[in-house]
Amino acid sequence: MAKLKPPKGKFVATVKVGPKGQIIVPKEVRDMFQIEPGDMLLLLADEEQGIGILPYDSTGQMFDDMFPGKNQEE
Repeated sequence: MAKLKPPKGKFVATVKVGPKGQIIVPKEVRDMFQIEPGDMLLLLADEEQGIGILPYDSTGQMFDDMFPGKNQEE
C-alpha cells in the first residue's frame, strides 16, 4: 500500500509526551518553520479547540489583531 503524503506545506505526525511532559517537535516541522534550539514557541490551549503551537516571533500580528489599539512602541 502506498503512503499518502500531505499537501505541500502541511505535515501530520504523532508525538509522544515524555515523563517530564515534554514533546519532540518533528524535524520536518522544525525545518518548515525554521525552528532552532533555544527558539521560543507560543502554546495556545482551548478546552474545546485543542492545542496550537506557534513560533513566538510570528505572533506580533496575531496579538495586534486580538488586542487592537495603540502600539506599545508609540
